[in-house]
Amino acid sequence: MAGAKEIPWWESGVLYQVYVRSFADHDGDGCGDLRGLISHLDYLAWLGVDGIWLSPITVSPNADWGYDVADYCDVQPEYGKIADVDLLIASASERGIRVLLDLVPNHSSDRHRWFQDARSSRDSAKRNWYVWADSSVGAEPPNNWVSSFGGPAWTRDETSGQWYLHNFLPEQPDLNWWEPEVADAFDRILKFWWDRGVAGFRIDVCNMIIKDAQLRDNPPATEDDPWLMQVFGQRPVYNSDRPEVHEVLRRWRSLAETYDPPRLLLGETNVEKLETLVSYYGTGEDELHLGFNFVFIEAEFDAQVLREIAERTEELLPNGAWPVWTGSNHDVSRLATRWCDGDPAKVRAALMMLLTLRGTPVLYQGDEIGLVDVPLDRDQLLDPVGRRFWPAYAGRDPVRTPMPWVDVEGGGFTIPGVTTWLPIGDTSLNVESQRSDRDSLLWLVHDLIELRRKVPDLQRGPYRSLDVPPGVWGWTRGDSVVVFLNLSESPNQIDSVSGRLAISTERTRDGTVIDQKLSLAPWEGAVLVLEGP
Repeated sequence: MAGAKEIPWWESGVLYQVYVRSFADHDGDGCGDLRGLISHLDYLAWLGVDGIWLSPITVSPNADWGYDVADYCDVQPEYGKIADVDLLIASASERGIRVLLDLVPNHSSDRHRWFQDARSSRDSAKRNWYVWADSSVGAEPPNNWVSSFGGPAWTRDETSGQWYLHNFLPEQPDLNWWEPEVADAFDRILKFWWDRGVAGFRIDVCNMIIKDAQLRDNPPATEDDPWLMQVFGQRPVYNSDRPEVHEVLRRWRSLAETYDPPRLLLGETNVEKLETLVSYYGTGEDELHLGFNFVFIEAEFDAQVLREIAERTEELLPNGAWPVWTGSNHDVSRLATRWCDGDPAKVRAALMMLLTLRGTPVLYQGDEIGLVDVPLDRDQLLDPVGRRFWPAYAGRDPVRTPMPWVDVEGGGFTIPGVTTWLPIGDTSLNVESQRSDRDSLLWLVHDLIELRRKVPDLQRGPYRSLDVPPGVWGWTRGDSVVVFLNLSESPNQIDSVSGRLAISTERTRDGTVIDQKLSLAPWEGAVLVLEGP
């Protein structure tokens, strides 16, 4: 229809997160790189993904493994060169795949030239690019804020006698977004990559960019607050989710819309309430295109719990806004472990859920073969969070281990005999063996993505909840598709439903015709294409 709004590619597509350091090692140094990723683009095209989001590839001393950026417009030498990014974008485009990068605007590395300049003198030209303050009383930090990685969020700089803010490691000083020159610098960074053909950014901790201008103390946590706030002893009222952050997002959205097609803004919106999450969509057309739903990610794998979160999300989203669903990423326990306890039937149901809800599914590398968290010893950990909180918490390394491609030494990730940057897990669970098995989880994911491509209602059809037995979650997508997930240990039966069973997690049932009654085994999921009138 003339004048109709073009549907953004990501609303009908599937995204896939690549943790570059652990995806594929091309040069044999035990560390993944861009050439390794390029060598597996045919696999990603076969799987059916429409876009890949890369963990940070910019220059970093790796205090926080890429999330401490020392140069926003160059590539970490371990991963390759700018020319390799250009080759990746071109090669992916040939296969219909877009490339997203990770943007880290909340903080830089303490080795970034900006901070080196800023800490050189109180009169430095870049001094106001970071958050500096004097002691509150005596030699105490300026306020009571605590770092997300533990300990005070302030470090005293002996050169100038002031404290600088770091909501994460001391090696990650927070940028001062009240300084207009910082916003201008990031405009240039966005344009640098977008002009090269990067399709968008996943924005790291985008809800924390702005801090209270008065640096007021956070209030104490209460017993009604989430457990993490209680651990830290305070509610992050003044160093997170400040109202002015929406001005930054609106600025970036305006810039993104100057490109054809518009560049995607995908936010890491790690917030405790759905009402806060949806605020980052703005009106639905002026802030983030997509915001990760951590309320959903961190929920129990239970039909009623997940259903309530999904439906409340649908209810709260502004008109024109689009949800995004994921169960794993580089910071949280893998869905196969956290939700599913390694149970293959549960993993199949979880992935069917992600790939059939209304919204954009994001898979984390290895989800498609059911990778679980890899147990590591204290001396194997590299993540500063895990090293700090061991043994209560092993950190994020167990979900960042190398991707197993084949069942050989090194898992096909690297050359046999090479020591990988983190230990590789059990290589018997790998891409090659599952790709050769038509009943495997990998083929289930492939076939679900293919079904999405063939059935428009699975791409953009509205979600409508169904009345189903306890332990089951059922919904329709548009007029032609119905999905049932039996997320329980007991068999269940759905009455008064007819249609073709397009895909079941029990693959032997695919293609059967259902007439009025659908039986579901424990943890079985089914996608039906409904019969016409």
